[in-house]
Amino acid sequence: MNRRRVKVCAIQLLAHDRASLPRTWPSIAQRIKDAAKAGAELVVLPEGTLPAYVLGRRPFDEAEIAQAMAECGSLARDLKIVLVAGAARAHEGRVYNSAIVFDTGGKIAGSADKHFLWHFDRQWFAPAEQLEPVRTSLGKLGVLICADGRIPTIARALVDRGAEILVMPTAWVTSGRDAGNLENIQADLLARVRARENGVPFVAANKCGVELRCVAYCGKSQIVSADGAIASIASETNPEIVSAEVEVGDARPQRASEFHAPSHVRNDRSMRLAISMDESFAGDNDLAAILEADAILTPETAAARAACVGDGTVFDPGGLAAYRLAGVDLVAWTTQRDDGWQISFARARAIELRMYVVVFDAKAGRAYAVDPDGQIVCGTFDDYRVASFTFDPVRTSQTLVAPGTDVLAGLERAHAHAR
Repeated sequence: MNRRRVKVCAIQLLAHDRASLPRTWPSIAQRIKDAAKAGAELVVLPEGTLPAYVLGRRPFDEAEIAQAMAECGSLARDLKIVLVAGAARAHEGRVYNSAIVFDTGGKIAGSADKHFLWHFDRQWFAPAEQLEPVRTSLGKLGVLICADGRIPTIARALVDRGAEILVMPTAWVTSGRDAGNLENIQADLLARVRARENGVPFVAANKCGVELRCVAYCGKSQIVSADGAIASIASETNPEIVSAEVEVGDARPQRASEFHAPSHVRNDRSMRLAISMDESFAGDNDLAAILEADAILTPETAAARAACVGDGTVFDPGGLAAYRLAGVDLVAWTTQRDDGWQISFARARAIELRMYVVVFDAKAGRAYAVDPDGQIVCGTFDDYRVASFTFDPVRTSQTLVAPGTDVLAGLERAHAHAR
């Protein structure tokens, strides 16, 4: 693939409900024009722009969406842009949460349907049945929708099948537990990891504000470079257009040559585990007794309690996913890298796979543990050479991350469609 620079824009919209689409659409169309005027070659709208994210149980107006779609085609043609729009798509008696891709000539180049349905999505949407990039005049786009970004092997499959940019119309929601910091793990961590591990830029267009008084969005639409650095990001609360030039082509994704997921490393009871970089502590029963630890894990002894992995397995988005599908819920990762991404990847793998990750960082001389919520629960530093935490298998079995939204089921479906 030839390396080239592409100007991309993500349009962050103020949330609207489906009834307000007719009066909201003209302003959305104007924002598309504004993005093109600023030089955008690729423009991305949020998930569920047409008619809205929350469909509800009443049939939606297909003619209303068809009219907006026709205007999207005209805009793409007249402005000479590739336009990606999130929309409800009815097909053969089913409704899909889709992203429709319009090429520069105004024709539909293809579409992608949401694969990993989130919470009430399943009430009115059917899940995608395939994972394929969309070919456009700008190159192949790996289009994924919102929660698809929580399953690492979805983006992996798209890039391995030729995608040069990951494009995500999204509806990143927030719980509102901290009104001053509208959190969302994808916006705050996983988007950057998806770009870094796949070696391609990542573009996400989200909403801000509140829909139907019960769905709050975190904003933070963003453009991430292929190395995982944020090139541009929106605020949490304001509608705006974020833009950046990204380099595409010649992707070099981080892939392990091979990995073997052991099936015998299973832990079926709660344990207190101590961790240390210092091998001399491994057999110190007195110290273990003081800490009330079942074992002290070091890089050399961890295999008795955990599946041991190296950098190649962790940095490949399919690596630990294979281990998780084999039933592994505790891994010990010995890393030799010093690129500053170890904590981000450890947190990402723990939270997206609902597992514990113990990290032995050889360069920093530090050991730390991350729980299934992606939180660092303990770690050594300076003279604090042995740290401890409680491994709880109940937490790893809690794979529902939202009502009706099971991470393991999502991994299994993605695995089936990625083969």
